[in-house]
Amino acid sequence: MYAVLFADSGLSEAGISSLFALWSFTAFALEVPSGVWADRFSRRALLCVAPLLTGAGFALWTFLPGYASFAAGFVLWGAGSALRSGALQALVHEGLTGAGASDAYARLIGRSQALGTTAALAATAAAGPLLGAGGYRAVGLASIAVTVLTALAALRLPERRRGAAEDEPGYGALLRDALTEARHEPGVARMLAVVSLLAGAAALDEYVPLLARATGVSAPLVPLLVLLVTAGATAGGWLAGRGMRWAPAAPAAAGLCLAAGAGTASGHPAGLLAVAVAFGVFDWAGAAADARLQELLGDRTRATVTSLAGLGSEAAALLLFGLWALGSGWAGPAPLFAVAGLPFLAGALLLWRCNISRRPRRQ
Repeated sequence: MYAVLFADSGLSEAGISSLFALWSFTAFALEVPSGVWADRFSRRALLCVAPLLTGAGFALWTFLPGYASFAAGFVLWGAGSALRSGALQALVHEGLTGAGASDAYARLIGRSQALGTTAALAATAAAGPLLGAGGYRAVGLASIAVTVLTALAALRLPERRRGAAEDEPGYGALLRDALTEARHEPGVARMLAVVSLLAGAAALDEYVPLLARATGVSAPLVPLLVLLVTAGATAGGWLAGRGMRWAPAAPAAAGLCLAAGAGTASGHPAGLLAVAVAFGVFDWAGAAADARLQELLGDRTRATVTSLAGLGSEAAALLLFGLWALGSGWAGPAPLFAVAGLPFLAGALLLWRCNISRRPRRQ
């Protein structure tokens, strides 16, 4: 509801867009530094602080609505997202490895993404009645409460690391080591590119309503078509960790489904079914690629290197937004979606060149 809140507070579309840009820039700028913090100090502590920062931003929106508060809230939200990125993957993989269950990483990460999507759907459904009963303040208070519960849940996560030892390297040394690992460790650079590409595909979500509307259905049916695509992505998350031998072909299959579905959608809403399959494969393949990346990394710089993938996904999303804005002057949503499927053929090539078979993990 935040976009509606901004509009009702008197912001123009240009003003709202500037807030979204500030949000993305903050996450982009803090992505790698936050990864270094996660490797230097407690990853669990960062996962506790991250939702509280977001909640503080929601509090500003709720009690002090206005452009300055909206901007500060997005800075806090972007910082919270950056703190979470890298730290979560590193903490989960390290904990599973210590428990002798590292094979479960892709399944757990995929299911967490699926649960997140399901929770977002439930929140969207609840927002209308809540807004009607108590206005924006009720929605804001509920959102703040969820971030507090998230921080409390993070406290329950086990952590083998207890913070930095006195002889551990500082920020600069950790960053240099992470960059060296990303450049020279076999397969890491390619997997970073694949993870960034697949994560960046999530930015296409923003344009699914436009594609649904371009099918020619009536306005009330557009949300149902969007829900279909969301359901496809959720299914992909639930299936993560299964059929890993098909991972090298997954990005290409998803890209082809996206292109075919978008082409069909230009004349019939049935094309959204193939688009839903594409988004499901993107989520499934993203979890598989993330699991493979974690297998290649050592624990010492795991969060920092993983944050490089987050940096790449943010860059991919920003590139997509820019190219879409440029291309929209010549083509509609369906052709643009079809063209967006082409880069994933490169992702398939990169995955194919990476040996999917396992190798001993470094600690």
